[in-house]
Amino acid sequence: MIGHFDFLSLGLYLAQQGTEAPKGSPLMQFLPFLLIIAAMYFLLIVPQQKKQKEHDKMVKSLKAGDEVMTAAGIYGKINSVKEDRVVVTIGENTKVEMNPTFVQQKIVRKSAEKSTSKK
Repeated sequence: MIGHFDFLSLGLYLAQQGTEAPKGSPLMQFLPFLLIIAAMYFLLIVPQQKKQKEHDKMVKSLKAGDEVMTAAGIYGKINSVKEDRVVVTIGENTKVEMNPTFVQQKIVRKSAEKSTSKK
């Protein structure tokens, strides 16, 4: 019967026989990791930054009379634009003040698109 010590000595013997680790430059060992990081940067971060810049540009161009949709999905018309907030009319007598960054998008009516394309 083989005891625990026999397995330990067998393990030590095999470890001493040694298989050396493959030698290579540290750069080549980290190259796959660096390529994954670069791919993630170009596939996730760059498009998100582009989308954020477009949203910031849209928020800066908001003016009274624009129809908008908020981040909560509420449609309304901008009543006035203040320095740090916009007043949006969402019903007959319902006005809401909100941070302009919560305006998700401007709503462009098809009739406005047709009149600008004919010119």
